Amino acid sequence: MTSWWWLRHGPTHANGLVGWSDVPADLSDSDALNRLRAFLPDQAVLVSSDLSRARATADALAGPGHVRLPDTPQIREFNFGEWEGLDFNQVVARDPQIALQFWQNPGQVAAPQGESWNALSTRVSAWVDDMQARVSALGHGHVVAVAHFGVILTQLQRALDVSTREALAHRIDNLSVTRLDWDGDAWQVGLVNHLP
Repeated sequence: MTSWWWLRHGPTHANGLVGWSDVPADLSDSDALNRLRAFLPDQAVLVSSDLSRARATADALAGPGHVRLPDTPQIREFNFGEWEGLDFNQVVARDPQIALQFWQNPGQVAAPQGESWNALSTRVSAWVDDMQARVSALGHGHVVAVAHFGVILTQLQRALDVSTREALAHRIDNLSVTRLDWDGDAWQVGLVNHLP
């Protein structure tokens, strides 16, 4: 079995939608980082999104028993396109019909020049499947993946086999852990939004 320890990066304090924008994480809460570090497995493959908020969080949590893999754009957050940096009200004022569909019927609808939920899910799931095959071949039992809200929810949706709307109803806090276990045949949900 392989346990995937999905971590959401540290807080950014940014206002508005932050997808591919490369904003830094606030990692000043050393107590929270220490609790998280103590909670994670000592021996694991450690990988993160290539955005600095995830990369810096992963670096802050890395221990001597972690095999740090190169950062990857495959587990970046949603690409919000022309909505990057806008808040909800600004998005609705700019593109009312698209915004309504994007939030009420998530799936194929994308922000202008952005990415849909289905595209995000396909991108992340393909990477997870490839990584799962690689870590299984190496005999690793744990993967710590530092990523983003949307990325984590795509994999929670997959494990729970629920609709996109049901997945989006879950809360994923900064520095929280969502653990999903792969037994070779199916995904099992161990933890959701756990704050050590």
